[in-house]
Amino acid sequence: MIKHHKEPALFEALFPIFFLIVLLVVNIWVFGTDGLLGSNQIVLILSAAVAGLVAVFRLDFQWEILQDGIVKSISSAMSSILILLLIGSLAGTWMLSGIVPAMIYYGLQLLNPTIFLLAACVISGIVSVATGSSWTTVATVGVALLGIGKALGFSEGIIAGAILSGAYFGDKMSPLSDTTNLAPAMAGTDLFTHIRHMAKTTIPSILITMIIFGIIGFTNSVEGSVEQVKEISTVILEKFNINGWLFIVPVLVLVMIVKKVSAVPALLAGALLGGVFAIIFQPQIIQLVANQEGGFALNAFKAVMMSLYGEISIVTSNEVVNELLITRGMSGMLNTIWLIICAMIFGGIMEESGMLRVIAEAVIRKVHTVGSLIASTAATCMFFNVTASDQYLAILVPGRMYADIYRKRGLKPENLSRTLEDSATVTSVLIPWNTCGATQASVLGVATLTYAPYCFFNIISPIMTILFGYLKLGINFYSKEEMREIKKELVA
Repeated sequence: MIKHHKEPALFEALFPIFFLIVLLVVNIWVFGTDGLLGSNQIVLILSAAVAGLVAVFRLDFQWEILQDGIVKSISSAMSSILILLLIGSLAGTWMLSGIVPAMIYYGLQLLNPTIFLLAACVISGIVSVATGSSWTTVATVGVALLGIGKALGFSEGIIAGAILSGAYFGDKMSPLSDTTNLAPAMAGTDLFTHIRHMAKTTIPSILITMIIFGIIGFTNSVEGSVEQVKEISTVILEKFNINGWLFIVPVLVLVMIVKKVSAVPALLAGALLGGVFAIIFQPQIIQLVANQEGGFALNAFKAVMMSLYGEISIVTSNEVVNELLITRGMSGMLNTIWLIICAMIFGGIMEESGMLRVIAEAVIRKVHTVGSLIASTAATCMFFNVTASDQYLAILVPGRMYADIYRKRGLKPENLSRTLEDSATVTSVLIPWNTCGATQASVLGVATLTYAPYCFFNIISPIMTILFGYLKLGINFYSKEEMREIKKELVA
């Protein structure tokens, strides 16, 4: 006998989300940035429990049906989980082989006092693309650049704005970034399709940003010392064998991406090639990481394996460089994977019970054009950045809410994933009580509201994605044949 379920009312559908927001605000207040270590995941589980209670006792759902929805939801994220694990390994071998240090070294050579702000933005972008982390970039190279900029006579707000603009550009565009993997996972597209589509709005945004910093730099020329940058470059050069051959690996990975090779084999190839290049070019680093007696072959095996699965750190005479030369391999991705699984549990119950559909339909009744849909998505993401105080939740919840709406409107999922990153990822650092805003202000020693007006990239990005939506520029639509299949699927 088929049991009929009740249609959730809007207040019933919104109740688990309100519960989630309130509990997250309390959680961030209690744990601060440590909420990312696990308490946010528990909040998602508790919110899923609340959604389950509403579904069972108010909407007459059986738990087994909700459980099937959870399994289906988690299954949809499995490819992203595999990619995250491989990205952890790739980051490890690229550090061990000197590929990431080489990117940082050559990036630092761009620095010139006359174009300091532009260079700071570019350097932060290069390091962030290489590491996949805006937080690591700001805490290492960013701190050094801030000190240099202040010595050169620039105000700390505009220096921090240049650093953060570059760092969040790299965070968005790097396949090593957790948010760059999270957004397509929530929207239902793949990593490299997401990055290619996101470039349509991100590149214009960063170009405008660079022009602004270039104009400011040239019209406010100052003189000073760049000894800190020289010291970092010297330390990297002393520790690693830096040469152009190292760029063969990232170039090959980029070629595979352009050729539309699937993410899993492309990243696996990149990680393994990184290990090979470590053996060829960095034998001294191999011995340092392995830290044991024995032949080179044994040490090479141990060091490469350690870089693939776990934490490795390369110690130098410079503390800034030491902070930069740490990777955590596959194990470093487990917290993000944990977060994704918990989010998919919450999303699975919300979706299977029809609560997400009710919320989406309430929104879609107010949305009549592609532009207004994208603007609504961006506004929702920023709303969650303000209220939930976490960039991950600002991607996770709207991603699940809007996925079906985009499909019904004939918009491919990469449109949603791009909007999530253009609005959620970059605006998180502009909110003083958001984990990102609080962390970056603390690390740099510059108040959020002091640097926020100069984070031109972070301000321009959501405006750019909304503008593209209203002008229907760079929007990927389903074909008529694909829409017929989607309608059949929805009916079924």
